[in-house]
Amino acid sequence: MCAGSVSGWRAVEGARRMKSVQGIGRQIAVSMVTATVTSLVMAFAGLYLFYALLLRFAPSLISEEAGLPGGIEWMMMITLLAVGAGVAFVFAVRLARHIVQPIVTVAASARRLADGDLTSRAVPARTPTGEVAGLVNDYNFLADRLEKSAEALLRWNATIAHELRTPVTILSGRLQGLADGVFQPEPALFTSLVSHVNGLAHLIEDLRIVSLMDGGHLEAAIRRVDLAAETEIITGLMRDPLADAGFQLILDLEDGTADVDIARIRQALIALLENIRRHARPGLALVRLRLTRDQVRIEVQDEGPGLPPDFVEYAFEPFRRYRDMNDPIKGSGLGLAVVQTIAQLHGGMAGYAQVDGGACFSMVFPRFRAPVAN
Repeated sequence: MCAGSVSGWRAVEGARRMKSVQGIGRQIAVSMVTATVTSLVMAFAGLYLFYALLLRFAPSLISEEAGLPGGIEWMMMITLLAVGAGVAFVFAVRLARHIVQPIVTVAASARRLADGDLTSRAVPARTPTGEVAGLVNDYNFLADRLEKSAEALLRWNATIAHELRTPVTILSGRLQGLADGVFQPEPALFTSLVSHVNGLAHLIEDLRIVSLMDGGHLEAAIRRVDLAAETEIITGLMRDPLADAGFQLILDLEDGTADVDIARIRQALIALLENIRRHARPGLALVRLRLTRDQVRIEVQDEGPGLPPDFVEYAFEPFRRYRDMNDPIKGSGLGLAVVQTIAQLHGGMAGYAQVDGGACFSMVFPRFRAPVAN
């Protein structure tokens, strides 16, 4: 599938470039022909008018030597040649302004971009021409993407460092306390240390998944499974933690098979149930599985309070966390981003809706994968 998609993209891109080159060549040819024809028309019309005026008003100035022009005739032909050259020069300048100048600005901007000036952009011509205007626009779009990627990378690095610093600092302090004899090696302390290590490992795994997906390197081990049975096993892992937090887990699962990476689906479901455990009011936690002929829909629903309306559009972005004035920030802000990543890995999308006052998160993706041709 990937190889076919890449080859198809290359074919389309090659055709587009060939069409662009042909369009520019056609424009150059038309401009040259126009300049030549205009010069010839001006020369013939000018000579015709010149001899008509001489014959009418000053026939004596016409050279009497057969086939040889006289002095004034030479002057007129040189003047007409100069005018024709001027017309051709005007066409050439206009052609250069429309075609060459934007390309020169792209080249200059590319050099500045390579030197680290990510704000550099190519300047389009005042009267842009088809393919050349497309070249400038595509280059500026690429420069915009590059600048935004660099800014996102800086934000990611700063955020990752911040997220990792807190658990590492806690672990370092506790272990140093054990080494110095400040803390006694008691089971409760070791349990706390293991909890922090597990949280750190979970954070690193979430970062790895989101980063691999952004880079296009996240792979899926797709196989056909009984999705209802697997979902029941997965949710069973969270039944006791949810019960301890005051939630009653309810399953509404349709029987059937689907082509999925079950390990990734497990990550997504646990992330959604963990999201309920941390942020929802104690009550019912419903996991619903619906299978159509072509589609899988997995929903995880709670009894509220749901997401604030102004936060919904950012909910699935990495490190986006809603902070209630009365509650501290909980979680790393990666759980829903991981859910979105796993849904996209399966060719679908994650979504959110408020249902009966509660939050309903969903993943929708194709039920079966087309067989890959050998």
